[in-house]
This record gives sequence, C-alpha cells and structure tokens, in this order.
Amino acid sequence: MTETLAPVKTGLYIGGAARETAETLAVADPGKPGVVVGHAAAATKQDVADAIAAAKAAFPAWSALTPQERAARMAEAIKGIAEARDDDAAILSQENGKVRFEAWVDSLVFEIRWNLALALADRVDEVTVLPPAPGIPVETAVAHSPLGVVTIIVPFNWPAAILGAALPHALLAGNTAIVKPPPTTPLALSRIVQRVAEQLPAGVLNVITGKDSEMTELIESPDIAKVSFTGSVGGGKKIQELATKSLTRVTLELGGNDPAIILDDAKLDDTQLDRLYEGIFQTTGQVCMNAKRIYVHRSRVQDVVDGLSARLEKVRLGYGLDAETTMGPLHSPIQKAFVDELIEEAKESGAEVREFGELPGGDLAGGNFVRPTVVVDPDPALRVVTMEQFGPVIPIIPFDDEEEAIRAANDTWAGLCGSVWTESPERARKVGGRIQAGYIWVNDHGATRLDLRAPFGGVKQSGYGREQGLEGIRDFQDTHSIAFLDEAALAQQAH
Repeated sequence: MTETLAPVKTGLYIGGAARETAETLAVADPGKPGVVVGHAAAATKQDVADAIAAAKAAFPAWSALTPQERAARMAEAIKGIAEARDDDAAILSQENGKVRFEAWVDSLVFEIRWNLALALADRVDEVTVLPPAPGIPVETAVAHSPLGVVTIIVPFNWPAAILGAALPHALLAGNTAIVKPPPTTPLALSRIVQRVAEQLPAGVLNVITGKDSEMTELIESPDIAKVSFTGSVGGGKKIQELATKSLTRVTLELGGNDPAIILDDAKLDDTQLDRLYEGIFQTTGQVCMNAKRIYVHRSRVQDVVDGLSARLEKVRLGYGLDAETTMGPLHSPIQKAFVDELIEEAKESGAEVREFGELPGGDLAGGNFVRPTVVVDPDPALRVVTMEQFGPVIPIIPFDDEEEAIRAANDTWAGLCGSVWTESPERARKVGGRIQAGYIWVNDHGATRLDLRAPFGGVKQSGYGREQGLEGIRDFQDTHSIAFLDEAALAQQAH
C-alpha cells in the first residue's frame, strides 16, 4: 500500500475571519481511484458577495499606505510560510498527483516571487514628468494608481507558484484581493493563502473556494476592477466573456504549444539533454510552458531520440508521495483519456511511437497514469503536434533548414514560450527573435529556468497582459496624468 495522509478540510477566509460552509467539495486523489484527499468549503453566492464587500471595504486604507509601508506589512505576513511547507507539499502531492518534491518547490516559488515583488516597492509610485513644450504650456506628471478589488484565479498544476506571479504584485500596487483556488486542488493553496492573509489587515486578502457556478460575481461584479486568470484557452475565453458585462479588465495567461528548435550545431551532452527532458516532462507534462513540439535538424534527430529514450527508460510511474516515484499520474480522468487518444492516433497514423515505464498496480490500478511517450516524425497535421498535449507525450519533428523550422514553429494558435538550442549566440538571437512567443530560452526550456524577475506572458491565444517584475505591478495599476499650467510658458506662447 502506498502512503496516504489523513483527509484535510479547509474553509473560506473572508474579511479577516475563517468561515465554514454547509456544503463542501470532495477532492479526489488522481492516483488512487475512489480515494478522497479532503474537503474544501463550497461557497454560496452570499459568501462571494461578502468577500467582495470585505475587499472593497479594506481598499481605501490599504491603498492609502505608501508602497514601502505595504511592502513592510507583506514582508511580515510571509514570515514563517516555510514552517508548514512539508505538510503543504504532501497535501498538494495527493490532490494534484505530482511528486512530493515538485509540490514542495511549488510553495517555495510562491515565497520567492513574493519577496522579489517586494524589492520593487520603491518603483511602484514612480512619476514621469513631461516638461512644457512648444504649443503645450503645461508640465504633466504621469503617475500610477491601484485599481481596487482584484480576483486572482489559478490552475491545478502549480497553484502556489502561479499565484506568486500575480498576488504580491497586486497587493504591493495597493489593491485588495480575492484568491480563487482551483476546485480540484484547493486544499494546500487555501492553507497557504490563509496563513498569509491572517497577518494582513482584515479584508486585504480573502480566499474563496467552491463550485464555478457560484463564483461568477468574482468576475461580473462591478466592484471587481480586474481578473487575473491562468488556465486553459477555453477557460480564458469564458472569463473574458463574463468580464465584458462590467468591462472588467482581464489578464490571461493561457495554454501553450511551445516549440523547441534544435539546430544542427546544438551541444547535446548529458547536461543539455537533462534540461530538455525536464522541460518536456516536468509535472507529467502538465505545465503550460513545457516544450510541446521538438523541431530537430535532421542530422541530430537520432541524438535527441536516443537521449530522451535513455532518460525515459529510468522513469518510475507511481504515487507522488512514494520516494521512488519519478512521474505521477495526470490530474484528471478526462485529461488521461485525451492523451491516450493522441497516442493511439499517432500509432494508427504509422508514426514511430515509443512508450516507456510500467503502469502501476495494486491500489494505484486505474489511476490517471499514462506511460511517457515519444512520437518520432509524425504527420504535422496530427493532434499530437497541433494541440497542447498537457501530458507526457512529445512529437519529434525533423527539419532541413532554419527557415523551415521557424515557419513550422510559428504555424500554431499559441505563443507562450519557445526555445533555441545552438552553440552560436548569433544564430540563437536570429532564430529566437523570430519565434512568435512571449518568452524564449536558449539551450534550455521550462519553468525551472524561468527568470522570476522578468515579465512573463503570451501572444496569440496564449493570452495577454504580463506577470512578474515591474510590468506585473503595472498590470494592476491605472495610469493617470496631472497637468500643471506653466504661466511662463503660457506667456511666452502668447507673445
């Protein structure tokens, strides 16, 4: 029998107080059919209205603080967040399915992103002054102000880390916030956010869990100034549609179909191949910025196939809390069925399909496990190439020249990330600069190498708006101008 922790129960946190609900959400274990990890509070529409009202009431006092004062309070609130990290990681591993270490890092990245945001406190209220100019007898100060109440909605795969890309920036900018954890993985994140919220003024930070059908006011309400959403393209379209009712601003960080272009001069030693492997298969392939399509110069295809195969042969599919497990299950039965379809379709097409690892048995039999798979030289029209797999399957597609690779990489609905693998910095800049995506790596790929100081976001249907860094703070601010009449300039203009 694999290890299982006692069921966990979490509530809401509204206006500085914990709140229980009559109904709860049962949180399923993706690795063990029929097992419930715990229960999360299921908010009513009234609970949602109360959270919005609490955040609205807290906004005037919070926004009146200087950024430095807000940063000081936020720094105190994050202290001690690591004390429960082991327990949080174990809970997240069970509700998500990923291995314990990844779940532990999830919470760590939340803390890192929080502190990186606080380092920008002195830039939050930066003012640009435009001096008088011919025909414009005014001196204009261009400044920034907070929006109000913001809703932040995060997905199941890296909920704490992804929250860290938006929440601290929103609060530091002077907004108050309502966090909506994902309904299928609400437990660990609710615990983490509530511990932070308890150290901030009442109403500044609130946590709401429940059925999506009860949550629409978190998007539609005229008291919500902005929604930050990370998730699927379909989910983003629904958020945007709901937000139009009150013209609520939206930042969308959506799915990707990230290309990795491996040129003929790429250095494919163990270090590089380890990076490529991690950039493809981290979290069982369930990361928006993972590589989803590998374009390889025809002279290097065998190197890539052999290198990935050698690593996949060592994969141990199993329960996330088991020490020997290196790859957990997919999060949902629906996603497992979709990935299985992609693999079967590739087989039927005649492509070379290599599957690795053994499906676990015992109490894990029937869990959402998929054997990691490499599809060599598939038809570019196959769904394993054109769609985001969000699972442990990767197509490897040969090319003969750079132009061909760039065209193929850009021939997609998505534009989140991409990578170029080459020994030449000049070729990296040339090819990387032409990939239509918001973030490009050179000789690397994936979340573990993301610069957490830099703006992050996509183009095309991968979304819009930016998270992280100063740009992430500006995404939670309005720009306003104050013009001061310059009498001397006016007099000179009159003459």
